[in-house]
Amino acid sequence: MRSTSEVTYISPAAGSKFSFSELWLYRELFYFFAWRDIKVRYKQTAIGAGWAILQPLIATIIFSIIFNRIVGIESHGVPYPVFAFVGLMYWFLFSSGMNSISNSLISNQGVITKIYFPRLIPPFSAAFVAVIDFFFSGVVFIGLLAFFKVVPNLVLGSVAALGALLLMVTFTLGLGTFLAAVNVKYRDVKAALPFLIQIMMYASPIIYPIELIPEQYRLWAYLNPAAGAVSMVRAGLFGAEFDFWGILLSIVVSIALLVFAVWYFKRSEKGMADII
Repeated sequence: MRSTSEVTYISPAAGSKFSFSELWLYRELFYFFAWRDIKVRYKQTAIGAGWAILQPLIATIIFSIIFNRIVGIESHGVPYPVFAFVGLMYWFLFSSGMNSISNSLISNQGVITKIYFPRLIPPFSAAFVAVIDFFFSGVVFIGLLAFFKVVPNLVLGSVAALGALLLMVTFTLGLGTFLAAVNVKYRDVKAALPFLIQIMMYASPIIYPIELIPEQYRLWAYLNPAAGAVSMVRAGLFGAEFDFWGILLSIVVSIALLVFAVWYFKRSEKGMADII
């Protein structure tokens, strides 16, 4: 008589609804992915975390020469390097996070095709690395404030900086998670993403004040949550214009994008291991 062996199938729970309890159950795996990504990011690099500092700093120097010295863009009464650096801090959080999150599933295809775990863990853990880089660049920003003798509004500035960070992380997670799911089917995402990020940067008030955008079109600019995040932190720190409705629009868009991205991701999750 032929003996039969039992086969165990590892699969997600029935349904495609997002479950915080499932993510919490696999929280140790989240820590593992995040810590591994941090180590891989700086492995065999000469200056390690210094890259998180040098990128916005060098970009600030270049934009200060071009847009402040040559073009003559104003900067809310604060030195332009300080004005530009705070915007670039948040922008590099977005750009770095987008690259990591959108490619997180492809980078972990060896694990994804072997065992089941919530597929949202790689994109969400990839965002953690970008936040770590953000805090490194924040140290340089404090140094710039001291060097240029700029005294910001510490109370409002701290609240605005935290709110802008949450807004930017929500936006980055939303767009990045959506593109991560699309990237499994269409590898064009990896090639197109740098071009998309570059266009978005110049279309956002990162290196120029949002007041340069004509007033009749300004609300449309806030459809890009990066505009709301950077405008919020500049308003809190330097007393720049605070557009309540514009920033509210950015918050609504970022939350809606994250909800849609998670829904689309969970809908696509079932076949990911087969086509990745």
